Amino acid sequence: MDQRLPEPTPAQLRLGEPDRVKAFSDGVFAIVITILVLEIGVPTNLSEASLRESLEETGPELLAWVISFMITGMYWVSHRDLFNQIRRVTRDVVWLNLLLLLPVCLIPFAASILGGYHDDPIALRTYGSVLIAASLMRWVLWAYVARRPSLLHEPFDAHSRRIHGLLTLAPIAAYVLAMALAGIAPLGSLVLYLVIPGLYFILVTVMRQHPETADVVDDLS
Repeated sequence: MDQRLPEPTPAQLRLGEPDRVKAFSDGVFAIVITILVLEIGVPTNLSEASLRESLEETGPELLAWVISFMITGMYWVSHRDLFNQIRRVTRDVVWLNLLLLLPVCLIPFAASILGGYHDDPIALRTYGSVLIAASLMRWVLWAYVARRPSLLHEPFDAHSRRIHGLLTLAPIAAYVLAMALAGIAPLGSLVLYLVIPGLYFILVTVMRQHPETADVVDDLS
């Protein structure tokens, strides 16, 4: 049964257009991506042999940066797609958006731990926990606006909500698997984190080719 939550009151709608929320969020994502690369140490005053050795030691940090850059980019694209559907924001939307950005801002911290301790189960699980928190908050924000048609340019029907929900929650299953692998196969866990953005892209591409989901997925872009 399709149950929609109560529509926001005029007072709740007074924040109006979502442009400021989108601009603020874009700025946060940009800063997060910038901080990611700043976490990579740059060797100085080394001989050629020492420089080569130092760069080899930097490999895990670079891998953590690549993984985190792609996953942060995935969150940003998802956030952009959601706010392209939103025509008005309420105070609740603003706060839910801030709660989404909270774990996003922790990604550089988690990436730094991952780069320094890439084969440590605790580091791998810490990284996954941050990503799961961000994905869950993204889902909460999406679920809130999906059930309030007055906030959207076009209301989501039940089919669209199922597809959007799948695309939002699918990465969580992969993060949980990566965390489970951390204790028995740390390398497998790390590789899974690396391929998750690619798997997400493949999922979206496949859904674009399917007649029952193509229109819904195309509306995201």
